[in-house]
Amino acid sequence: MADIAVIGANGTIGSRIVDEALRRGHTVTAVVRDPAKVDRADDGLTVATGDVLDTAAVAEAAKGKDVLVSAIGGGDGAGHRALVEPSARALVEALRTLGDQAPRLIMVGGAGSLRTADGSQVWDAPGLPDWLLDIMHAHGDALDFLRTVSDVPWTSLSPAAHIAPGERTGAYRTATEDLVVDGEGESRISAEDYAVALIDEVETPAHVGERFTVGY
Repeated sequence: MADIAVIGANGTIGSRIVDEALRRGHTVTAVVRDPAKVDRADDGLTVATGDVLDTAAVAEAAKGKDVLVSAIGGGDGAGHRALVEPSARALVEALRTLGDQAPRLIMVGGAGSLRTADGSQVWDAPGLPDWLLDIMHAHGDALDFLRTVSDVPWTSLSPAAHIAPGERTGAYRTATEDLVVDGEGESRISAEDYAVALIDEVETPAHVGERFTVGY
């Protein structure tokens, strides 16, 4: 079993990653800014205080872990711009301080930079609101940074174009740079099955040093 730290464990995706990891018997440390907001006491779960931009706190939370998962989000578009790419830099900086003892980093990514069937990227679609473009490009900037990193093992997992709470089916398909779509041309995944895919990657690493994506 893996010892996993999850930053952003209170969010829609982060909480489901915690659920899936605990479901499979892994040990989880939920790293949050306000522990009082973690209203659960599951076996195998520890709660720690930490801010994703505080490299010392991140390093302390990551010490001795097998995997560090970042599931942070910045709320609106401006919040994502201010947090997502800077957090990728802070996470890598923190893990570098641990040297050979650093855990693997898995970041929750975005779908905006994925290729569509016509060869464009998701964020090139006409009519997207500015706030959504800000979120997409924030994740794109974080991925661009991660692709410059060779001394810390990392993975970025992009969701389908549409991700929302739903059913855990345990079924999904993956790709690396192309948006995963179903037979009707829809790109979607439940937050629960996204978490399944992420913990599958924890258990059986297949995308170290690259981005991959998941959808039905």
